[in-house]
Amino acid sequence: MARILLAEDDEAVRRFVARALAHRGHEVREAGDGFAALDALDEKTPFDLLITDIVMPGMDGIELALRVARDMPELPVLLMTGYSAERQRAHNLDELICSVITKPFTLSAICEAAENSLGGGAAGAGGSTRG
Repeated sequence: MARILLAEDDEAVRRFVARALAHRGHEVREAGDGFAALDALDEKTPFDLLITDIVMPGMDGIELALRVARDMPELPVLLMTGYSAERQRAHNLDELICSVITKPFTLSAICEAAENSLGGGAAGAGGSTRG
């Protein structure tokens, strides 16, 4: 299936999401923050999707999404957040991201959002879609 990079500073959430996506057949690479995600993006094997939390120490998900949009515009980005103010910040990036999913979410919701971002289903699993 897809090769997914997951950037999330909360280890429990990161493992929860990674297991759910792996169970659906995706290969998941985990990163604990935006800087680790940037390092992973430099690997030779490209990713099919970036899923990132918005609120992380160091480099947040918005900055990571902006860098990805600049350097790898073909890479879809799915944002996760538990904060309404951060969701509004992400809403202003509609042209750069596929969707925003709000925490807490279910296993099926995050998997559907990921698969929609990959082009595998109908849009709207929790947020805005890329145009």
